[in-house]
Amino acid sequence: MAWDFSTEPEFQEKLDWVERFCKEEIEPLDLVFPGAVRSRHPKVKAIVDPLKQQVKDQGLWALFLDEDLGGPGLGQLKLALINEILGRYGSAPAIFGTAAPDTGNMEILAAYGTDEQKERWLYPLMRQEIFSAYSMTEPHGGSDPSLFKTVAVRDGEEWVINGEKWFTSAGRAADLLFVMCTNGIFIVPRETPGVEIMPYPSLHNHIRYTDVRVPLDHLLGPEDGAKVLAQRRLGGGRIHHAMRTIAQCKRAFDMMCERALSRESHGKVIAEHQMVQEAIANSYAEINMLRLLVLWTAWTIDNSSTQAARTQIAACKYTCAKVLRDVSYRALHIYGSLGTTNLTPLQAMYAGAPTMGIADGVDEVHKVTVARNVLKNYKPHEGLWPSEYLPAKRENARKKYADLLATEPDLAAYAEAAERRAMAH
Repeated sequence: MAWDFSTEPEFQEKLDWVERFCKEEIEPLDLVFPGAVRSRHPKVKAIVDPLKQQVKDQGLWALFLDEDLGGPGLGQLKLALINEILGRYGSAPAIFGTAAPDTGNMEILAAYGTDEQKERWLYPLMRQEIFSAYSMTEPHGGSDPSLFKTVAVRDGEEWVINGEKWFTSAGRAADLLFVMCTNGIFIVPRETPGVEIMPYPSLHNHIRYTDVRVPLDHLLGPEDGAKVLAQRRLGGGRIHHAMRTIAQCKRAFDMMCERALSRESHGKVIAEHQMVQEAIANSYAEINMLRLLVLWTAWTIDNSSTQAARTQIAACKYTCAKVLRDVSYRALHIYGSLGTTNLTPLQAMYAGAPTMGIADGVDEVHKVTVARNVLKNYKPHEGLWPSEYLPAKRENARKKYADLLATEPDLAAYAEAAERRAMAH
């Protein structure tokens, strides 16, 4: 029977290296040179590029990709264990070549791109010579494709794109925009005439596409295949979000426990107050429940497919947002006024939790997905009473022992007395 919660010693060595590397190299980089990982400045790149090379030397670059595409082919379960570390440090995913939104875009390029498209865009993205963004949601329709209005119309040897997109994360810094239209996903270089990036929001950009012209070969996958490509892309992205969210929850939890043992209130260390103990106990249980859900989902993907794990992925998505919100909120309260400032990561974690509940589809949509898929495994009961209605079950059970009860008066009396006691409550 295969049932194991252990990690192979060889891979544990890799995990230990990742933890040391992130603590000793990436965290100082983030504190002194925030945003350095995407900088084009030669002197900044001279600091960042050697760190990426160390990752490559360890065989940990582009963790999410299979070996034939240039990744290590570790699978989702091992990726989850590594992401539990990377998610704690802002630029760690990018320095390991596994940062959104590039990861999802690379996945659909790898799955649906032509050889020419892969040479032109996939491999440069993998090498981080260029960066990309995913332009999907719209101001009026959110993430519901049935409400999208952005469309590409063929005009000779070009596509002409018109529409408006909202919350295109890192769009301003991207070289390529993967634009989801009503009739397909199109790869649009950011500098293409007609691409207008609005001033706000500054990170998750609002973009207008006005008579944007791209060649015919900038269509990714089949025409009218946008929904299929989007599901392929977002499924992986959602589980990766959940993996990294565990790291954020653990970080908040570590801060909570350290602070609880360091502060005093009403004559004793606050860790001795029952309300604080409740916050720690609840957080411990919730983080580990989320972690097991995510690891089980990653294992399922490795042993089947992203599509087969769709229900689990959806459950991970809304659960990770809830756990992050609750744990960071408790930690913030245990920190007191310090937790409300930008002098610790807690305020950013708590503020980021609602975004996690909206990005890649709102929690409510994922809950509907889970409920519908779960209910497919059930059917309504027959007749008036549910299948666990005890009087009916007891009657059927007595039929099993009918001959025995008929020949053994003592056992019949025992059974009748037991039934009277059961019905008396």
